[in-house]
Amino acid sequence: MDYGNLKQYILNLSNILWAEPYGEFKHPCIVVTKNSSYPSQLWDWGNWANNIALRQIAVLQNKQEKLYEHEVGSVLNFLNEQKADGSIEIVIFADKSYDFASKMPHKNIHKPVLAQHVAFILKHNGDTAWVTEIYHKLKAFISYYESNAKHESGLFYFFDDFAIGVDNDPATFYRPDNSSASIFLNSLMYKELGAMSYIASVIGNEADKEYYSTRQKELKDAINEHCYDEKDGMYYSCDINLRQIDESVALHKGAPRHYSTLIQRLGCWSSFLPLWAGIPNKEQAERIVKENLLCQKAFWAPFGVRSLSRYEKMYRLIGSGNPSSWQGGVWILSNYFVFKGLLKYGYKAEADELARKTLDLLSLDLEKSGAFHEYYNPETGEGLYNKGFSSWNLLAFNMLCYLEGKPVIEEF
Repeated sequence: MDYGNLKQYILNLSNILWAEPYGEFKHPCIVVTKNSSYPSQLWDWGNWANNIALRQIAVLQNKQEKLYEHEVGSVLNFLNEQKADGSIEIVIFADKSYDFASKMPHKNIHKPVLAQHVAFILKHNGDTAWVTEIYHKLKAFISYYESNAKHESGLFYFFDDFAIGVDNDPATFYRPDNSSASIFLNSLMYKELGAMSYIASVIGNEADKEYYSTRQKELKDAINEHCYDEKDGMYYSCDINLRQIDESVALHKGAPRHYSTLIQRLGCWSSFLPLWAGIPNKEQAERIVKENLLCQKAFWAPFGVRSLSRYEKMYRLIGSGNPSSWQGGVWILSNYFVFKGLLKYGYKAEADELARKTLDLLSLDLEKSGAFHEYYNPETGEGLYNKGFSSWNLLAFNMLCYLEGKPVIEEF
């Protein structure tokens, strides 16, 4: 398929993701898109993912210097909203009259991609002055997670099921608060701790470099101990909603539990995120790819990776917002992360195939509807929701550059 029209559409679309300071956004920044259903908003992992795509485009257009101001500004806008305890909201608004917290009460905070965002910018522009100034805020952000969202198992957990990124992943969605040690969250945190170690190294803080490196290794060990399932050759989220050990209970006294988590064998695309994060060894990766990802009845679909295995009873293809549906539909973002994970472990043919499926999907949508959608039917390629969405769909441009043999931007 000729991707010329798709390429030009993405390049044109990228221009609306740049925003100068306005409202509460005191710095230039990267927005989702100013003409979609997400106006005047900065979303945590969406902002980071958008940046990865825009830097690929900026290199082609020689706009790296201009982009740098918007990259840094995006991070600073989030940090301007940081609370005294180190936490930051999932989404921030240029218009403060919108009381998000009261309209949608929640406990979850900004996903652990903030240090990764800073490290990504730092990798592509070596200026450390601004990083040194905000470093204490990054530490406070990580410290909040370590103090409030770390389980005895060493895994991190979501506080509730609100806006977790993979919104209605059944491992977390509609489950009790503080019960889901999500493989999605822990994969992101593994990379986040590595990013903190890198940042500390660059600014010359050797003690912190070692601290975060050690924490990252500990988390990797915990993920492999608790989340990797030898039976299926797959990573899963864990249930940590277990009763406290109380040997005074007669029925429990003879054999109190000796485990701190229960694995949730629910087939979600985020079980492949450890590939992107570099967590599994070679043998584990082979099982993940060959026994799970490439199963056409489960994940491997004509237009990419199903966000939920077709074997799951919760599988359904609908269009919805709040929550956006991750119960089977194909998302460009998840296709991208799986694509990068395949490349990391040497599965080039499979990565090539997934890249082409993704580009074909968006090309067909553009031809049929004249725009992109937020997510898609994995069998037909039909857009399921939110026509006009752009955001991280622009990561398809990174896949296109890869297929064309051009240098590809790497996230941290």
